[in-house]
Amino acid sequence: MALEQPSPAEGKPDAQETESIVIKKYANRRLYNTKTSTYVTLETLAGMVRAGEEFVVVDAKSGDDLTRAVLAQIIFEQETKGQNLLPVRFLRQLIGLYGDNLQSFVPSYLEASMEAFRKNQESMRQSLSEAFATPAGGMQIFENAARQNMALFEQGMAMFGLKPPQHGGGAAAKEGEVEALRAEIERLKEELAKKG
Repeated sequence: MALEQPSPAEGKPDAQETESIVIKKYANRRLYNTKTSTYVTLETLAGMVRAGEEFVVVDAKSGDDLTRAVLAQIIFEQETKGQNLLPVRFLRQLIGLYGDNLQSFVPSYLEASMEAFRKNQESMRQSLSEAFATPAGGMQIFENAARQNMALFEQGMAMFGLKPPQHGGGAAAKEGEVEALRAEIERLKEELAKKG
């Protein structure tokens, strides 16, 4: 069976797609990068995502946008390789929202949540070098991150009319969690010191 080769005209993205790399998907499931004029794999596309490269995947014959399906396929492959990021409970809740009257709000909520997580992650990375320079500074960073993540989680749960898990005890329970976090950080620092 001969491979379908893209024609020279196919290598040129439309004017509206010039910012994104166009990946053409053929009937034989092969993916063709029109920028590099090479066939690529899902693993290559995953690397492009990690590198921050924007691309769209289109059906080579119909021109239909297949980006969402291909990205979901990449996630599925990563999950089956044991790189589990998506908890089963989250997947069940997500599936449960299909067909729900809140379904239209989910994409924008998830997008905003991931953007907030990304920003929080960047600030954590930036602060990590300072975190272990002074013990008090490191504690404060972890405490602030924990509080921010808990606030985001509670906002998300409230948005869908769900109640966040109750830990009981209000401020006392939160203080207990902070103390437990402090103890864990101290334990990790001791382990790092032993290995260093």
